[in-house]
Amino acid sequence: MEKEASILQEIAKRFISLEGAGLIPAERRIYLEVPQEIFMDVIKFAAKELGFKHLCTITGMDSASCFEFIYHISNDDGIVLNLELKAQKENPVISSVLPVYNGAVFYERELEGMLGVKVSGLPEGRQYPLPDNWPAGQFPLRKDWKPDKTAKEEGPDGKN
Repeated sequence: MEKEASILQEIAKRFISLEGAGLIPAERRIYLEVPQEIFMDVIKFAAKELGFKHLCTITGMDSASCFEFIYHISNDDGIVLNLELKAQKENPVISSVLPVYNGAVFYERELEGMLGVKVSGLPEGRQYPLPDNWPAGQFPLRKDWKPDKTAKEEGPDGKN
């Protein structure tokens, strides 16, 4: 797992505060929690300097105390670098990674629709993956979400 260790060393050289912060749980897998203040710098460095040019997916979850986002990015060697970002529960805002990964739009729209997180820099567009008539303020992946029983559910044709 020399390649994985070398990648963590390169990140630690550039971002001193991340020294010793990463984990290598298996071959071709690296996990690293990154503070929000330097997250965009780290992800840009990984993409441009370390060759992590492919965004595989973004996983978002409500861990009750905060929101957690894992950006799964890979290089040509098949190594997946999982960068974890945490955001506060009250009015959560994270920056869009579209300047680095132009394919992030649907993942980021999903974070907004399913968790109610504001993704700063994400252009306006259609709601995804929820239907257009989904009730405002209803975020089904939040731990405290309770379906709005008073909202009339309609099908795509506007009928029950």
